[in-house]
Amino acid sequence: MIDNSNTYNSANPDNGINDHKGPGSELMGAHTLTGDNVVNPAGEHLGDIKEIMLDMRTGHVAYAVVAFGGLLGIGEKLFAVPWKALTLDTINKCFILNIEKTRFESAPGFDNNHWPDMANQAWSDNVHHYYELSV
Repeated sequence: MIDNSNTYNSANPDNGINDHKGPGSELMGAHTLTGDNVVNPAGEHLGDIKEIMLDMRTGHVAYAVVAFGGLLGIGEKLFAVPWKALTLDTINKCFILNIEKTRFESAPGFDNNHWPDMANQAWSDNVHHYYELSV
């Protein structure tokens, strides 16, 4: 079970865990998050962050691409997880995604050679709906 007392969620940034400004849980370099584990609240490993996708129109992070399975990148399945679905656990240095592992494994995914058009509104709606988020 994951302890949520030291977590940060971009959808609820004012949770009081970090009262100072500057680098920390509120402002981080994207490269420091690449490779971080993604787990569910039960502590089950779901994958690791492979890429962070920026919406160039808004300047906001849109998705974290989470890699699951495979060996050394071969045979892994990739998932575009909406950024607002992830909660940063600053103590355990991982992200928490509130989803059962079996449901995550069935999420819309892709492989490294066939990336979807993430700017496509229908694709975005489908992904957000799967993770039970509004667009």
